[in-house]
Amino acid sequence: MSDPAPSARRGRHASPEDRTTGPLPGNGSARPVPPRWTDGQERAAHPSAPLPDLPPRPPGAWSRMQRRTDVGRDDDATVAQPLTAGPRLHPDDDHGTAHPDPHGWDDEHESTGGLEVLGASGADDHRRFRRGHGDDGHDGEGGGGRRSGRRRSPLAVVLSLVVLVGLVAGIVFGGKALIDLVNPPSQDFAGQGSGSVEVRIAVGDTLSDIARSLVDAGVIASVGPFVDAAETEPAARGIQPGVYAMRSEMSGQAALDLLLDPATRLFSRVTVPEGFTVQQILQRLSEGTQTPVEELQAAAGDHAALGLPAYANGQLEGFLFPATYDFQPDDTPTDMLRAMVGRFTETAATIQLEQRAAAAGRSVFDIVTVASMIQSETRLDEERVDVAQVVYNRLGQGIPLGIDATLAYGLGKNGNDLTVTDLQTDSPYNTRTRAALPPTPISSPGEASLEAALSPSAGNLLYYVLESEDGKHFFTADYAEFMAARERCAAAGLGCGG
Repeated sequence: MSDPAPSARRGRHASPEDRTTGPLPGNGSARPVPPRWTDGQERAAHPSAPLPDLPPRPPGAWSRMQRRTDVGRDDDATVAQPLTAGPRLHPDDDHGTAHPDPHGWDDEHESTGGLEVLGASGADDHRRFRRGHGDDGHDGEGGGGRRSGRRRSPLAVVLSLVVLVGLVAGIVFGGKALIDLVNPPSQDFAGQGSGSVEVRIAVGDTLSDIARSLVDAGVIASVGPFVDAAETEPAARGIQPGVYAMRSEMSGQAALDLLLDPATRLFSRVTVPEGFTVQQILQRLSEGTQTPVEELQAAAGDHAALGLPAYANGQLEGFLFPATYDFQPDDTPTDMLRAMVGRFTETAATIQLEQRAAAAGRSVFDIVTVASMIQSETRLDEERVDVAQVVYNRLGQGIPLGIDATLAYGLGKNGNDLTVTDLQTDSPYNTRTRAALPPTPISSPGEASLEAALSPSAGNLLYYVLESEDGKHFFTADYAEFMAARERCAAAGLGCGG
């Protein structure tokens, strides 16, 4: 190959014309060669070379820095409108003459240039920032801008205060109305009231329950005053169940005072003695409660309604417990008798009547029957266990009991009214002729007699006879001693007979 031309050797680059074509590597074919510049041209195009000077900007045109600075101004006409391509209008140009941007900064260029252009919301945020941090309270740079906030008129301020006061008042009064609805205010009548109102207080009623009953009956105006008065009075805790004669429209304190007066409680107090028969009890109830005895007798016949225990074998005799009862004005005959049967079952549970009868090898019904005879034979509690011993010893030996009270019960007579003929009566209740218990109890035994029937004294006693006017008896296991004591009783006129 010949040497290149001298011009090519002297210069760093060949001319563009010299390097447009040349052989391809390997096959000698020609290939295009990129143009090369001269030294002067290369310096102008090299990245490290300074840019050529720009032509001077027309007087009315914006600079990019000005646009960036003025984006945040509080000028709605300027900030809210996005920059568009084409001629730009300078804000100071009174005639609105359009001047083309010599740099050709179109919208796409500006939108990708960082923070130069902000949207409407961004402009608003920037305005708020400037309003909150401005030195002089004005928009813009210098004192020529508008105020950042609008000043409210005095009328608007007054109206706002009126609305606020109305809202507060509505909350206060509405809340009070709601509280009063849930918890009514404690109203109270004045004075002692008038008229007559019966109010029933049930078992287990609290002071608040009693107060509500009084409110419902029109006795007091509200619960509060009564409860307040009752909580400072210890005796109020002892108000008993029952029906009370109250008055209408009383103060809470006056109502409490009347309830604590024993005379206010309406009830019939009836005492049923130990040893009374069913017929005697019904007569006592009739007299004490002003209830017709026929109504009481009818109620006594309805055993299922009285709650008799199964061991009573359908018999009412012996299972009306002797005690003092307070009956309310609206208690029915059935209510009265049921209360007495209930008292018996309560006592039976207390003394474990069923368990102890079974342990002694006897039925509860027989225990009650023996207890009823013990109740009729002596009025001294210390003698009851000995009477029980005599009964069980005689039954065990097959000896007739000889208790005239059983025969008197069968005949419907008083024991002191028996005649010689009565003693010969063929009756299951005649224990002079039968060596067994009568078919039913003959009276209502008390707790002491029931205890004696369950736990008799130990020994071989077979006889007893009255020996003094105070009701004391002489007990013995010897028949001769018994006959001698009997003669002493007759001589003293104690009613021992011949």
